[in-house]
Amino acid sequence: MLSILVCHSYYLRLDRKQQERCKPYPPLATLQVAAMLRKAGHEVSFFDAMLADGIGDYDRMLSRVQPQVVLLYEDTFNFLSKMCLAEMRSAACRMIGTAHSAGIKVIAAGPDVTDAPETYLKAGADVALIGEGLSSLLELMPRLDSPADTPGEDLTDGLFGFATLRAGRVVRANGARVLPVGQYDDGFAAWDLVDMERYRSMWLSAHGYFSLNMAASRGCSFRCAWCAKPTWGNHYLQRSAQNVAAEMLHLKRSFAPDHVWFADDIFGFKVEWVNEFAQAAHSAGGTVPFTIQTRADLVSERMARALESAGCHEAWLGAESGSQRVLDAMNKGTTVEEILTARERLRSAGIRVGFFIQLGYMGEQLADILSTRELLAKAQPDEIGVSVSYPLPGTKFYELVKEQLGGKTHWQESNDLEMMFEGTYTSDFYRTIRNLLHAQISLQQMDSQRPDAEHFRATRSLARSWRELLLREVQYRSAGGDALAAR
Repeated sequence: MLSILVCHSYYLRLDRKQQERCKPYPPLATLQVAAMLRKAGHEVSFFDAMLADGIGDYDRMLSRVQPQVVLLYEDTFNFLSKMCLAEMRSAACRMIGTAHSAGIKVIAAGPDVTDAPETYLKAGADVALIGEGLSSLLELMPRLDSPADTPGEDLTDGLFGFATLRAGRVVRANGARVLPVGQYDDGFAAWDLVDMERYRSMWLSAHGYFSLNMAASRGCSFRCAWCAKPTWGNHYLQRSAQNVAAEMLHLKRSFAPDHVWFADDIFGFKVEWVNEFAQAAHSAGGTVPFTIQTRADLVSERMARALESAGCHEAWLGAESGSQRVLDAMNKGTTVEEILTARERLRSAGIRVGFFIQLGYMGEQLADILSTRELLAKAQPDEIGVSVSYPLPGTKFYELVKEQLGGKTHWQESNDLEMMFEGTYTSDFYRTIRNLLHAQISLQQMDSQRPDAEHFRATRSLARSWRELLLREVQYRSAGGDALAAR
């Protein structure tokens, strides 16, 4: 069997916004793969870039462990890995190059590897896995473990779902398959490989509680135009409710988290599954307050009650926009009314609600932005996350704007918020809108029934900022100018 160093390249220290936010989670998908490889009999060690001081930590571990294979498997449950930040791509290539120089076989997998395998292959990776890559990985491992000195070109003979270099050119074999539920999902992630006390210390110091992450499913069957799906395509693969409850119990007994973040694109999906999970978790005594992501059109009254029963503390909805015109352009499949209804149902169930808001989608105008402001005023979510539209390869949105893309195709870090196509307004304009929307939420959370002087001043300041922004826009449009326009 092989000695394998499993790693990823998301370094918290390279992302200032997330470092300040200080809510780090272990790389879940990476740990699931580590568990799968151990189950197959391999000797697995683990390098966690999340809390590393820098790439030097990886270099030292590589020298100490001296593995036969390095598997760089990005955490596909981490939305920042899906965004393929340029800082992390650079780190991944340096990690690959170090292992390659040491004569170690390197396999790379992740959303950016799927979209741009040449980058990783030229950095020194022997094989780039396409999509989820787990089926291909399981077929590849015995070939690497062969005692014969197999030439690199024969390593992937008959294999599907990979890319490699041959004579300096990228050769790609399509046909990537998603591993069915049950082939590896029934085993828990390799939690014992994590320096859990370091995670606990950071959470307690910054927030006063400790949170861990889980996933009850893989993928999403909906088809929003901007959503990249290089890993699972349109599959939605759900673990059994009993198995998920058992893993939650394991985390509770082993590490005593105060909270769990379910990283699924859509948690639960069907009321029956959520009720089964609630029953299994309560029966085992493994209930831990948790946060989920879901869609507004899935939040029926029954679903809200089921989530409450299961212990859901907070739900994040992909609201995206308060403009129905923009939602339709995104092929979101939800309505503004459904967003408002879902918010009210969750509130009635005692569940906090966060909204993901996306600014700058194609054709969005000032009236659409003001509709989003109105949505937040009506719904009064407890928290929001604001971003601008980000064209990722493989999406319908990307195909529509790819001719407009310049030299910059990836954000450097998560706080970049740079418009990379010809949107209506500049990046600075959208950053201003983001700040105003966050200020609006902060004001809404104050006690408006008995506003004090500070609340009054903040309200006036916010109104003045919006007024100045709108006045500038009217002046520019009246003059026929384009000073705010991105192009």
